[in-house]
Amino acid sequence: MSETALRDQIASYAKSLFDRGLTAGSTGNISVRVDDGWLMTPTGSSMGMIDPARISRLDAEGRHVSGDPPTKEAFLHRVMYRNRPKAKAVVHLHSTHCVAVSCLCDLNENDVLPPLTAYYVMRVGRLPLVPYFPPGDEALAEAVAERTKTSHAVLLANHGPVVAGVDLPDAVYATEELEETAKLFLMLRGERTRPLTCDETTELNRRFPSKV
Repeated sequence: MSETALRDQIASYAKSLFDRGLTAGSTGNISVRVDDGWLMTPTGSSMGMIDPARISRLDAEGRHVSGDPPTKEAFLHRVMYRNRPKAKAVVHLHSTHCVAVSCLCDLNENDVLPPLTAYYVMRVGRLPLVPYFPPGDEALAEAVAERTKTSHAVLLANHGPVVAGVDLPDAVYATEELEETAKLFLMLRGERTRPLTCDETTELNRRFPSKV
């Protein structure tokens, strides 16, 4: 796709996420990798009103090249691209149910959510928890780097998810599946549940290996 088409795609998906309540105010950010860096939604912007022409452009090291200034969370995207070479897009949201889960005590830090559905296993797989850091704290980069060595999706404690995909639709769909699974997880708390077994998840991973 041309850069113009990628800019339009970012604005379109950002508006879709905003319109469906998956992000609010000026929270959340999206990026798409290009040959010499990446494009990213600007700082302080509502995902519901992204102007494609003003989208930030960064070089491969994450330095601002053109467009409006990037979000202070650009380093999350830089780390994800560095650790996941096949990733071509990254979505970071403050979606309600994922944030709610990220605030719970006694989570499994290596894999926050159980494999409740086949589609969660296929699109997300493992979801490590990254410890809490203040927004924009560069120390968060090291924590995210450690977790993204083994997973293309992470949950930031008291913050929200960061998800990579082979392209922007893939990253968005995985983020949406993650939010729906977080919603199911909260709805089912206190109920007897039957997550997929280890054998069932292994078979899904065999049939549908991760592309990211």
